[in-house]
Amino acid sequence: MSTVLELPVIRERGQREVFCGLTGIVWLHRKMQDAFFLVVGSRTCAHLVQSAAGVMIFAEPRFATAILSERDLAGLADANDELDRVVTQLLDRRPDIRTLFLVGSCPSEVIKLDLSRAAERLNGQFMPRVQILNYSGSGIETTFTQGEDACLCSMVPHMPKSTTATQELLIVGTVADVVEDQFSRMFDKLGVGPVRFFPPRRARDLPPVGPNTRLLLAQPFVGETARALMARGATLLSAPYPFGVNGTTAWLKAAADAWNVSDAHFDAAIAPNADRARLALERYRTQLEGKRLFMFPDSQLEIPLSRFLHEECGMELVEVGTPYLDKLMMDAELARLPDTVQLSEGQDVEKQLDRCRDARPDLTVCGLGLANPLEAEGLRTKWSIELVFSPVHGFEQAGDLAELFARPLDRARRLAV
Repeated sequence: MSTVLELPVIRERGQREVFCGLTGIVWLHRKMQDAFFLVVGSRTCAHLVQSAAGVMIFAEPRFATAILSERDLAGLADANDELDRVVTQLLDRRPDIRTLFLVGSCPSEVIKLDLSRAAERLNGQFMPRVQILNYSGSGIETTFTQGEDACLCSMVPHMPKSTTATQELLIVGTVADVVEDQFSRMFDKLGVGPVRFFPPRRARDLPPVGPNTRLLLAQPFVGETARALMARGATLLSAPYPFGVNGTTAWLKAAADAWNVSDAHFDAAIAPNADRARLALERYRTQLEGKRLFMFPDSQLEIPLSRFLHEECGMELVEVGTPYLDKLMMDAELARLPDTVQLSEGQDVEKQLDRCRDARPDLTVCGLGLANPLEAEGLRTKWSIELVFSPVHGFEQAGDLAELFARPLDRARRLAV
């Protein structure tokens, strides 16, 4: 195993192949059932979100796009007046909305449309029935998972102050409802609590935060949210992320140690779930063991997933790329990577493609735009965005997570002539 300072890191700045933060709306609107996401952007923004979500707009999902016209972009019309009209029309039509997010985009930022002032102005009109927040989903300087980080950051100032004298656990980062229920049962079994999740299932039911709040991160891309919560007095529990048996065990142990749970009780509580997870992994370990893996930077899940694939599936790590290397978020993961791995931060896509072609890995994890060209060159690929959209956390999903990586290799074997 390595120490953080020993691992070599290639730092690159150049052309990138990533989605923008608007993509986060896909899982955020499913998580927060009383929230609506209004993108202020172009038709391209509208097509992206609609296509990524797989939902036709006439089905009236809880997202939409206020499209900036040529007159808005040219400064010939007052975009604020038009935005006020659209918001009023939306809230009249959808009385179920309790929180409205105004989501900035590349076009709205280019014309310097101040959505924070718009949200403040509209709150004066619609509070307390509807709370209006804003954040940026622009992809000018960010990758797609940072949309969630920006969204959660916008909610932190509105979280009530915790007045309890006892510890509270706050799980930060979106997980599927089924995973949230599984974690809740496990924490209850361990005697850890009270436990709350952020984001909550209803955006207006914000959990309290204060000096007795202990943070446990479920996603590695919520760094700014974690810092904002720490600024409000919360304490971060350092742990790997709950991917696979080892990651989930260490993640739960961080909380158990903070609540002084004995080792014997901890081992007994997790044993049935961990044993089932190990059994589920065995089937896929035989397919993945010894295979060489190349990770392009895309979702910020690359480092913890590489740790899982190396530790528990026996894969050899050729290069692990990440859009941003945040030591606060990754220290516990970096310490578990092998000394031989090449890390890269940022992206110059042509240079990275050259390294990938030279390495000829057995499996390449990358974005949609790179997958088909690499497949045409005889490389097996996995879409990184699928790893964000799928339930992959915890013991119960460990086998499913391994299967996502085994599937391309199995397909290639079946199609071999």
